[in-house]
Amino acid sequence: MKKKVLASLTAMLLATSMLFGCGKEAAETPASTGKAETVASSEEKTGGDTQATASKYQTTYGSKQFDNVTIKVELFDRSNAPDGSTITDNKWTKYVNEQMNKVGITVEFIPVPRWDEVTKMQAMVASQTAPDLTLTYTYAYAEDYFNQGGTWDLSEFIDGDDQALNMKEYIGKDVLDIGRNLNGSLYGIVAKRATTAKSNFFIRKDWLKKLGLEVPTNPDELYTALDKMVHENPDGLNGVAGAIIWNGWNLKQVFSKIAGDPVAVQVCGGGEDVIQDYYDPGMYDYYKYLNKLYNAGILHQEYYSLAEDDFKSQIVTGNLGFCEYSVNGNVDVLRGSLLKTLKENVPEADFASIPQFANVNDGKVYTAGYGAGGLIAFCPKTASEEVVEACMTYLDWMCTDQGGFVLYHGFEGEHYNMIDGVPTVIDAEYNSKDKDWIRTDIFLVGNQGYFATVDDFNKCTSKEAPGFEEYVIQNYEYSLQGTVNHDTAYTSPSTPDLITDLNIAKDDYQVKMITCKPAEFDDMYNEYMAELKDVGIDTIISEREEYYGK
Repeated sequence: MKKKVLASLTAMLLATSMLFGCGKEAAETPASTGKAETVASSEEKTGGDTQATASKYQTTYGSKQFDNVTIKVELFDRSNAPDGSTITDNKWTKYVNEQMNKVGITVEFIPVPRWDEVTKMQAMVASQTAPDLTLTYTYAYAEDYFNQGGTWDLSEFIDGDDQALNMKEYIGKDVLDIGRNLNGSLYGIVAKRATTAKSNFFIRKDWLKKLGLEVPTNPDELYTALDKMVHENPDGLNGVAGAIIWNGWNLKQVFSKIAGDPVAVQVCGGGEDVIQDYYDPGMYDYYKYLNKLYNAGILHQEYYSLAEDDFKSQIVTGNLGFCEYSVNGNVDVLRGSLLKTLKENVPEADFASIPQFANVNDGKVYTAGYGAGGLIAFCPKTASEEVVEACMTYLDWMCTDQGGFVLYHGFEGEHYNMIDGVPTVIDAEYNSKDKDWIRTDIFLVGNQGYFATVDDFNKCTSKEAPGFEEYVIQNYEYSLQGTVNHDTAYTSPSTPDLITDLNIAKDDYQVKMITCKPAEFDDMYNEYMAELKDVGIDTIISEREEYYGK
């Protein structure tokens, strides 16, 4: 069995000492912060003496004046800053500090490459250099760091009646509780998702038309279409990459043998692909299908080593026929407005989402959906007591109109006009260069935007891609077709300790299973299952089955 990599990365944290600081109470509260404009307290009827009953830590924005506290906050870097700006020095980082300086807090942003964030996070945590607010999408890592004694229990800073009032109202109890363990400790603050839509199939519809083909409705028809795209090459290109399965979440639903069993879906629906690989016997057929595509030369032959920028380059240069990608990936401004760029290069091209395929086993449609929570932010013990208090105040400010709403939507009259209660983009091209490149990464408490409802999100998002509004609406409709099998928030007790070794095996064997010769596939698949068993995945399965009553 491989050594427990994650444990070794976090062991150093056990020796980390805690620093303590103090601050002064605010002489005056900043102007209206949006949702919680007055600071509540746990005041009892004792002559109005609120000081005696107020929480030790004051984390509602405006309830405390800090004494020039600096907090270090991780910021995902996509290497997309416009000319004249950097990821840490721009209009929006300056706005953050203008607002936070009002309560005595300065924010220092620590850039981390978006697509290397897990490796970088693990290295920083192990070396005790992690930012005071560290981010990840893998809850098991955050919980493991807490279990190792390396991060703060945030419940003391959040749970009081007078604490984090904006955060509680915006994120809500159900999402906040995702960051709690079974003992009630709050090991991280989970962002609220604006929508649980997750993934889509995208295909070159113009190529289908040239080849006289209909939109594929099942894996066999997709194979035929991709085979013709690659080998008949309708645009006469110097090589065509038929397909890249960038995530595979919905394609797995097509082959799953448990997709119609709600309890079984919960058992393997923890957002960790490796659990489904082991628990769902339909994953044998999923990987065998990809192996078939690869050996036919119609799955990109180096798909496993492609960086996302290289993958997107395949789309915008007109070389890619099909992919599974993020729900709105073809027109999303954050991902580069790929279809717009493709049309500039190949005017007649049409790269559009298509309906989800029915499950090959029961004929019903299932789609993969995110859980209610997005990324999680946690505080290493290298942060002092007052710094953690300031970090929670920062996140609370993000849950206000002057905070997260402005960071995501910008300023009324400059970036949007309010129409029927929904911020409607004035100039999408201007917004793309001015704010959209950073908005989702600097806004930490809401994945995919600051919105009250999913309907508001859909209306607003469709206006952000002028000329492609119908694509946006179609993308979100297709991504939530049929029965949506959501990721679950539960992390079993053994998961944090085992997940790194399990994912190492997954990354290794996924490539081996897909690229091996067809005659070698069964042996490779069996090796993969044996390796996962050897690492200890049965323990996780048993814990999850017990939790969900399977």
